[in-house]
Amino acid sequence: MNIETRLFSDDDKDIESAAEILKNGGLVAFPTETVYGLGGNALSSTSSEHIYSAKGRPSDNPLIVHIADTASVYELATEVPETAKVLMEAFWPGPLTIILPKKEIVPDTTTGGLSTVAIRMPSHPAALKLINLSGLYIAAPSANTSGRPSPTTAQHVMEDLNGRIEAVIDGGPVGIGIESTIVDLSGDKPTILRPGYITKKMLEELIGEVDIDPTLIRPDPNIRPKAPGMKYTHYSPSGELSIVEKSADCENSQVKSLDSDSATTVADKINALYNEKKSSGYIVKILVPQEHAHLYNTDDVITVGSVTDGITVAARLYSALRECDDMGAAYIYSESFMDYELGGAIMNRLLKAAGHRVIYV
Repeated sequence: MNIETRLFSDDDKDIESAAEILKNGGLVAFPTETVYGLGGNALSSTSSEHIYSAKGRPSDNPLIVHIADTASVYELATEVPETAKVLMEAFWPGPLTIILPKKEIVPDTTTGGLSTVAIRMPSHPAALKLINLSGLYIAAPSANTSGRPSPTTAQHVMEDLNGRIEAVIDGGPVGIGIESTIVDLSGDKPTILRPGYITKKMLEELIGEVDIDPTLIRPDPNIRPKAPGMKYTHYSPSGELSIVEKSADCENSQVKSLDSDSATTVADKINALYNEKKSSGYIVKILVPQEHAHLYNTDDVITVGSVTDGITVAARLYSALRECDDMGAAYIYSESFMDYELGGAIMNRLLKAAGHRVIYV
């Protein structure tokens, strides 16, 4: 695959050009408030197949359909329950994806062979403008090669997909930095299939009790995924990533606290691991919040946001993992971020990136 990939700005003229590419069956990466998406015509089997091919993505991994108005939901779904209407009113446009039973106009290639469709309305102005100008529903997974950290800048997209897609719209760094929350509303009870900026608490304040899919904690390779990435390795850097966290019981995966003693205990372990690998000649990097950087006596520390603001950790996570690749890191050690704001969503991504490799101290 060798396509000339054009880099567009996010002005009206360039977005019009990008919309024409989509209408002609091409692929365009574009910014959303979460991460950059790789867009194609959601109602075209051929476009969906091109998305899978460009990313190297398994074809049973569903694509999210991006829309620009709530009326579109009724064109794509056979049923729209009251819970969906409440959530759309509260969180759209924004980082929430809902899963509903699909109409026949949505190809099975877009939904990974499932009878349901994942839908969201992004809030990024360039994304909404692209959807409106193209006149299409846009299927858009993250605009990276499959398994790599998701892209939060246009440059990240170019690193992975240059020569594989027709265009990238550069809208600058994204705001949130992790993918949308996905809620399955096609069954008897609302169920979170992927955590994100919209939390379980925020959902339950509006629609009552919400379940969390058990495969988020223990992925089952024998279950067909209803949400992107539920059974596949995702977000991984090239080096071996391990998470180091303190636990009173080494069989208990919950971080006990963010106090200074815990931070020092974790830092001592990471420093020991770092020194061991470094002395063997490996390039090693350490991921920590900015407040803990002083606990590490090395320049190989990459700071990832603040302990007082988990949103900054989410925004920095993927770019930090890519920085480790840029520096040729063979080993990466990260503190846990479970107890921070958005900790569940952040750790969902970090655990996948680490292949669930956790070292308890």
